[in-house]
Amino acid sequence: MTAPAAPLPPVARALTPVSKVLRLCLHALLFGLLALAAGRAVADSAPRAAWVIAACAVLAAVYAAGVRAPAVHSSPRAGAVWLAGLGAAWAALLALSPDGLWIAFPLYFLELHLLRLRWGVAAVAVTACAAIGGFLAHSSTVTPGAFLGPLLGGAVAVATVLGYQALYRESERRRELIEELITTRAELAAAERGAGILAERERLAREIHDTLAQGLSSIQLLLRAAERALPQEAPALEHIARAREAAQENLAEARRFVRALTPPDLEHGSLAAALERLCAGVPGPRVRFSLSGSPRVLPTPYEVALLRIAQSALANVVRHARAGRAEITLTFMDASVTLDIVDDGRGFDPSSAASGSGDGGFGLPAMRSRAETLGGLFTVESDPGQGTAVAVTLPLPLEA
Repeated sequence: MTAPAAPLPPVARALTPVSKVLRLCLHALLFGLLALAAGRAVADSAPRAAWVIAACAVLAAVYAAGVRAPAVHSSPRAGAVWLAGLGAAWAALLALSPDGLWIAFPLYFLELHLLRLRWGVAAVAVTACAAIGGFLAHSSTVTPGAFLGPLLGGAVAVATVLGYQALYRESERRRELIEELITTRAELAAAERGAGILAERERLAREIHDTLAQGLSSIQLLLRAAERALPQEAPALEHIARAREAAQENLAEARRFVRALTPPDLEHGSLAAALERLCAGVPGPRVRFSLSGSPRVLPTPYEVALLRIAQSALANVVRHARAGRAEITLTFMDASVTLDIVDDGRGFDPSSAASGSGDGGFGLPAMRSRAETLGGLFTVESDPGQGTAVAVTLPLPLEA
């Protein structure tokens, strides 16, 4: 008897799987009680011993057929039909022998297991009443045990099955939670590896741009100044020209390295195009991108910083803001470039987030650090219930 891992629908709620051990115990109990009834009928030389044996055999055959039928375990309707057949065979045995009373106990568990709860409890009550009636029909004396035994047995069966189902549901919830945690850990590890690779690419690009490329550019300037300072017939001019050519070639190679190490989002277009693609791929709120001013070519560290700040800010909008709309604006001015991210979410107190986000993202301190590293200004304006506005302004270098 199996059930899906998803939450059980109302119709199949009673189809909770029973462990193999419990099924074997139930089979052994029913067949043992049938053997006991047939054995006592033979031992006591009952007048209808042959009929009792036949009724036990029929009941055993009906039970075995239902156990082996897949439809009984998957369809409540088929299970109800099977229980009706068992009930009819059991009623015949109960009419022939008072020992048929004990078959009521395994029937309780079958009814509760295969029927919905309300119908299962009703079937247990009917079975208990039939057991009491059968006992009274075969006994000349009426005792409290004749009533209490079947009733207490039914109550114990109901409590046992309900307790087992509650434990099973709790176990399923824990299993699903563990699987979700394992999946989340794997996704988080993959995301951290990817973030580490991207961070290392960006660091190498910054280092090459700020050290090798700037150094080679300075060497070119110095060599050009040396050329102008020397007379035209100086023998050293040829060596200086070759040095300038070597420096120019190495500077071009360094710039190729920087371009190869830039984030993938910037490899196939400008910063504006990357921001537009970012807005189009955000799940949840509607995000619009707008460009203001005359676009200019920015140094790679500027583009990387602005793109990462936009990604981090939009990640906060999706995770925390519960916003319906957001807008990113990239503005080029004469001496600076500004990026604004505005949403209509629930807002927050900026002072409470000064210590950084604990979600593994960049967070406000990291965004601020990116902007200030390039000599820029980072501001956050927000109030609870009033949305959030994030702005970063970077001064444009003279040769940007």
